[in-house]
Amino acid sequence: MTRLVIKVGSHVLTENGVIATTRMMALVELIAELKEHHYDVILVSSGAVSVGYTQLALDRSIMANKQALAAIGQPLLLSMYQEHFSRFNLLCSQILFRADVFDSKKHIEHARNAIDTLLEHNVVPIINENDTVSIEELTFGDNDKLSAHVAYHFDAELLVILSDIDAFYDKDPNKHDDAKRRAIVNVIQEDELNADHTPNNEFATGGIVTKLEAADFLMRHERKMFLASGFNLDDVKSFLIDNKHKGGTLFQS
Repeated sequence: MTRLVIKVGSHVLTENGVIATTRMMALVELIAELKEHHYDVILVSSGAVSVGYTQLALDRSIMANKQALAAIGQPLLLSMYQEHFSRFNLLCSQILFRADVFDSKKHIEHARNAIDTLLEHNVVPIINENDTVSIEELTFGDNDKLSAHVAYHFDAELLVILSDIDAFYDKDPNKHDDAKRRAIVNVIQEDELNADHTPNNEFATGGIVTKLEAADFLMRHERKMFLASGFNLDDVKSFLIDNKHKGGTLFQS
């Protein structure tokens, strides 16, 4: 079995203040299909805060409010995943991390044992940052970085990031009509890593830069990352199931 990590962002899972159930169902269906093609899948899912916001509109710029929204949204998010996965006779599970979990070999080993056991029993582990108890000094800041560490520490061959950003371009496609997709990237330049973080959505915490940081981390550890659209899953299905690289960007050293 090939182990991979799929990370999905808040902007994919919510739209106009409500949960994007059609996109969530498409994601679950993709994971079910991948499992039929002999993939072990770990899902890193954002969305707890934005799902909480659909129930209670608090100002998320205040840390206490963000923690409260995560506490509201996390069980709702998991419940929706459970409902969707059950349609494919699959169980899913929840694992919440703080940023310091990867500072301890003992904690990493315990988490790896739990994830290995879940995968052995055909359960989909769903990982998120524990925003409810995390403080500003102990956060990943975005799930792109978290997913890269999950892929590395839990022995995945590939990280797939499904986002509102469908690929890495030679220039900002929102500003330049002649921007060209970079299909394969072997090296990320320092100026690209040091560019301003520009999230596309009020609930997003990263942008293209955090995805480049995740890719750079993985390439330095001899892992790969694939960036593709989370709104239309044709590119990721083609890449993973049909072995055809039609769209998206593959980062490999």
